[in-house]
Amino acid sequence: MKTRITILLAALFVSFNISFAQQDEECMNNLSIFDSYVKSKKYDDAYGPWKIVREKCPKFNRAIYAHGEKILNHKIENSTGADQVAHIKDLMKLHDESREHFPSKYDLAEVMVDKANLMYKYKKELNMSLEEDYKMFDEAFNKDKENFTNAKGLYTYFSLAVDLFDAGKLPAQKMFDKYDDVLEVIENIVGKNTIGLNKLVQKEESGGALTKKESRQKKYYESSIKAFEDQVIPSMDKKLGDRATCEVLVPLYQKNYEENKNDGVWLQRAMNRMYAKGCKEDPLFLKLVEQKNSIEPSADTAFYLYLLTGEQKYFDQTVQLETDPLKKAKLYKKLAQELKAKGSYSKARQYYMDAVKLNPSDGSPYLQIANMYAKSANNCGDSNFNKRAVFWLAALEAEKAGRVDGRLKSAAAKTAASYRASAPSKSDIFTEGNAGQTIKVGCWIGRSVKVPNI
Repeated sequence: MKTRITILLAALFVSFNISFAQQDEECMNNLSIFDSYVKSKKYDDAYGPWKIVREKCPKFNRAIYAHGEKILNHKIENSTGADQVAHIKDLMKLHDESREHFPSKYDLAEVMVDKANLMYKYKKELNMSLEEDYKMFDEAFNKDKENFTNAKGLYTYFSLAVDLFDAGKLPAQKMFDKYDDVLEVIENIVGKNTIGLNKLVQKEESGGALTKKESRQKKYYESSIKAFEDQVIPSMDKKLGDRATCEVLVPLYQKNYEENKNDGVWLQRAMNRMYAKGCKEDPLFLKLVEQKNSIEPSADTAFYLYLLTGEQKYFDQTVQLETDPLKKAKLYKKLAQELKAKGSYSKARQYYMDAVKLNPSDGSPYLQIANMYAKSANNCGDSNFNKRAVFWLAALEAEKAGRVDGRLKSAAAKTAASYRASAPSKSDIFTEGNAGQTIKVGCWIGRSVKVPNI
């Protein structure tokens, strides 16, 4: 009896393996076919063999989901009505299947945001409401905030919050909270990428050559930071628009102050927004800062107190309390900007350079210093030639910005060119007869610049 059972099990095992091997072979063949079609962008031809592999061997290869998204997007874009809706829903189902079969390759937030972005794009076709759209993004944010890093998704999430506010379905405070929630995520992403970028910039500045892998990493870091800092955050601010003026913020925070005066997060966000919107002259700003400083002193509150009082002790406290290099660099830039606006160029330059030391891949301080040099040209020379020579110094400073910060390469080059156009010409140098000589620039600048050879 045992022998018969053993023989039967062996036969079933062989039969199963043959069937599995045949299935494997069929899936492999169809995978090769649809992969080839996708690479040549023949998505309609790829659809049939792709569908076979998806249904028969869902765990066979991740290309089922990576290529499947391209195939279904093509179907969606080239169909209408019920067919289009069916393809949209199928793509949403595919996103779920990608995480089901390859959980280590697809984060929860990634899948949820892909679905939410798709739903938002085709909200009319799917007859989705603002609330339903927002709920999908909100669920992704609350369930897996760490992996909610999609730039488009983060902007759309906030944009929907503003739309709900405009529709009278979300309170102003909730809308502002959502702005801060999203901004904190963005700052975290940018911070991580900046740390990686700084290491590569420092290597280059010290004369080292980047490997191919490092060059790719640098390009990724720069493009990611640029996407968030130059596109997403400005778009969020534009969307917020007049909904966050001093006339709106002051009465709102006055109304909510008593119930939130012991909430450090609320106080921090309120004073940050008032500062960002130029409301620091309002008495409420000082009230918020002093309250925050009394219950939970921080580098930010010390910095704001320094701006309001001018007392050195608060600036010393700012430097002491802030231990994060990137955050400290931002504080130095804020202080430098305040000093620049007041015409205290020498002190402003000092803090811009302190910011560069802490965040060497940020070229914006160099552009600010170049701007101060250019503005001071008429006051920092003892002759017309020497005054105009200051523009060479400004150009050199602007070029530093483009060298360390790929995001500013184009802007820095244009700025440097405009400064050089204001500097002495070749004929001026010939007339002066000082080619190759070094000119000492006086006043607050206190630098030297070499006259170009002709």
